[in-house]
Amino acid sequence: MTPMMEQYLALKSQYQDALLLYRMGDFYELFFDDAVAAAEVLDIALTKRGKHLGKDIAMCGVPHHSVESYLSTLIRKGFRIAVCEQMESPAEAKKRGSKSVVRRDVVRLVTPGTLTEETLLEARQHNFLASFVKMREDCALAWVDISTGGLWVEQIPFVNLGPELARVKPSEILVPEILYKDVVEIAEDLSCSLTPLGAAAFDSVSGDVRIKSLFRVETLESFGQFERAEISALGALINYLDITQKGKLPLLKVPQRQFASKIMQVDAATRRNLEVTRTLNGSRQGSLLSTVDKTVTASGARLLEQRLSSPSLDVNEIKSRLDSVDDMCANSDVLQNVKEALRKVPDLERALSRISLERGGPRDIGNIRSGLVQAEQIYYAMLGRDWSEHIRRSITALQGHENLRGLLEKALVSEPPLLTRDGGFVAPGFSPELDEVRLLRDEGRSVIAKMQGDYIALSEIQSLKIKHNNVLGYFIETPSTHAEKMMAAPLNETFIHRQTTANQVRFSTIELSEIETKILNAGHRALEIEKRIFYNLCTEILMSSESISAISLGLSVLDVSGTLADLALSESWVRPLVDESHAFMIKEGRHPVVEASVKKTGNMFIPNDCDIDDGGIWLLTGPNMAGKSTFLRQNAVIAMLAQMGSFVPA
Repeated sequence: MTPMMEQYLALKSQYQDALLLYRMGDFYELFFDDAVAAAEVLDIALTKRGKHLGKDIAMCGVPHHSVESYLSTLIRKGFRIAVCEQMESPAEAKKRGSKSVVRRDVVRLVTPGTLTEETLLEARQHNFLASFVKMREDCALAWVDISTGGLWVEQIPFVNLGPELARVKPSEILVPEILYKDVVEIAEDLSCSLTPLGAAAFDSVSGDVRIKSLFRVETLESFGQFERAEISALGALINYLDITQKGKLPLLKVPQRQFASKIMQVDAATRRNLEVTRTLNGSRQGSLLSTVDKTVTASGARLLEQRLSSPSLDVNEIKSRLDSVDDMCANSDVLQNVKEALRKVPDLERALSRISLERGGPRDIGNIRSGLVQAEQIYYAMLGRDWSEHIRRSITALQGHENLRGLLEKALVSEPPLLTRDGGFVAPGFSPELDEVRLLRDEGRSVIAKMQGDYIALSEIQSLKIKHNNVLGYFIETPSTHAEKMMAAPLNETFIHRQTTANQVRFSTIELSEIETKILNAGHRALEIEKRIFYNLCTEILMSSESISAISLGLSVLDVSGTLADLALSESWVRPLVDESHAFMIKEGRHPVVEASVKKTGNMFIPNDCDIDDGGIWLLTGPNMAGKSTFLRQNAVIAMLAQMGSFVPA
């Protein structure tokens, strides 16, 4: 067996349940059964490389620069992927011996719940990783979106696990191995990946330590009173992220406790039949969400889906949200200006997360800059009006970031590239050192030409030339008739003799040697300087991560409130009266999805009333296709819209 294959098998033994993408130069290679499985799923050629135990070693590979598209396919097919990178260059490996193998290691484990790349995620949807634990009679569910940093936890009875998972819709669920059989059917029904972990991952004492270490606190009391099961579920999430991200934990927000008593409980079957976020065939198009979602930012779309999936039971919170919609309706002139500015707002949350995980690029920094610029414009556009508390809090979060915004505007070009390795993202004038190196890189010939003119003036020899070859590099050449003058004082103090030929004499200078070194290394140095500036900018951004997150939330709230106001104005929706009673009275209610559908055919939806006093019951009768189920769904949907804080079609 070759040393390289020994290295591969040693790494593979640590990740037997994952496909190992083994970096070899410009490709990620897969071997043995991994290659067979990947080649079939990715529809790429299966080849072979050498033998092992007398059999051919199956092999296939994908280019490293386009690996994300392949990762997306593999993740959708249910695979976990261990990404193995070269940790040194071949030249560095050779220093240890001519037959030394390049050192490699797994830098990341890619799973459905731990995606951060823009191309692997749905921009308008959260990608949650959840963990569930049962400790005697106490159960807890925690969930995190590492692409945005949001982290939540709640205590729930086991019987509510299905409905809660249907509400949260995680991509991956972590459970103790002992609970795998109890949860597998629920996970399959929701089409999410189920990952069993050893009991140690859910140890509450270790979980307490992990949470404190992550947030650098001595006690969790400032975050709230967490029960033992909740700490266990949160600790399992952090432990799993530490394993999959190889110690590079994402920038997570403080865990928020949720309470079932404050959220409308909708079982999975009802949620599915009401087609809240997906139709019965699994499509987003045609669902209630797709009908009401006119948001213009990705984070606003995610917030809208969260609110629609989790209607509130807190009357004060509902009224506060409704007030914000009222505000936007009453200030429709400002609303249009705000929405135009919001259209230019990039995804701040996900850009910030990638930067924290060291997977960000210049474009992510550019997105932070653009978000800060638009936030400031929106802040000034909304000044001078009497806003309700919900809107006022959001506006306040948009100000006070002039220093960071100014730095990023000065540092970056208008259209930064996607990858750091592409270079060219630092604006001219930001770094004198970089400007000098770029001048040498881009205008090396003109620099040499200017130097040649200076030396002609100094030596008064018009035939002096600066030339270049692969042996001497850059050198100064004069006819041999000028040799005596060049080697005599005072010129010999500047010109250093290097070589004499039959007809020419060649010299160098300290300045020319320095310029030569700079020119030859200018491209590499320019990129190194840009990388250093990139790192410094990332550090500045992360120091302001809390305020950037607050900006993102504020912009999301304005986007959602504005969207619901637009809907109310354009579709004649009205503000619902929500109180603590059990009375349910809808006058001329309409089903928003059905109404949108029939409007396209030029018809009108016929409205219906529903008035049920406390404890009242209605008995619906009628033939098939009479509209009974539409009427039932219509009233349920109106209740959900009202309690998410929206005006309603009635």
